[in-house]
Amino acid sequence: MTIASVNGITIGYDDEGTGDDVLVLVHGHPFDRSMWRPQVEHFSAAGLRVIAADLRGYGESTVVPGVTPLSAFAGDVAALLDHLEIDRFVLGGLSMGGQIVLEFQRLHGERTRGLILADTFAQAETPQGRRNRNDMADRLLREGMSGYADEVLWKMVARHNAGPVSEHVSRMMHNAPAEGAAAALRGRAERPDYTELLGTITVPTLVVVGSDDEYTPVPDAEYMHERVPGSALVVVDGAAHMPNLERPEVFNKAVGELLAQA
Repeated sequence: MTIASVNGITIGYDDEGTGDDVLVLVHGHPFDRSMWRPQVEHFSAAGLRVIAADLRGYGESTVVPGVTPLSAFAGDVAALLDHLEIDRFVLGGLSMGGQIVLEFQRLHGERTRGLILADTFAQAETPQGRRNRNDMADRLLREGMSGYADEVLWKMVARHNAGPVSEHVSRMMHNAPAEGAAAALRGRAERPDYTELLGTITVPTLVVVGSDDEYTPVPDAEYMHERVPGSALVVVDGAAHMPNLERPEVFNKAVGELLAQA
């Protein structure tokens, strides 16, 4: 394990490959950096330097209870890359990770060379959505992760992709610290609307989504694609919310095409 002390916390991360071209990947909720193993292995072998870190509250990073806004996650990403002396890079994220990418772009857009927005959406939370996220945070603190993890598995991964992928996703969710996951849910409940930001993005951008994603359906991806100038949209057939794991060859091909432009 490689760790760094930044922003008053310890962050566990992978840093593989060499070179000046850097790809930084941000995981979703309630996962950890191991969700990016197919991408870390593929792109580091292809000659890129690939960074994948555990967000605060997840994996091997410090658990911080309370409320973790997207700006805190984005600040941790920036601080880790400062620590690694990496100035510019392609930044990608899935689900909550995609919203962290948008927040990073809002705060530190001069550092990005390209963006990957996977299975995510740009709009602010609705009043009912805020209540739901806070209620779920309460539940996770009360009951732990197991019941939630079992309930949502077949929304995260399409049932026809049962096997090693679904086992990996289930394991990440069961192992996620409830306090960290709850803090992230409370922070996401208060996230801003990134719709106007989309129109200001000038770097090459890939919007990618699983065809069977119930959490962030294809129309959410189309909404972003229509507003980010010159962006590419890839719909991954046969995948739900985790196309990078369910269909890694298709996902990696799309990312590789983006990297060729960035």
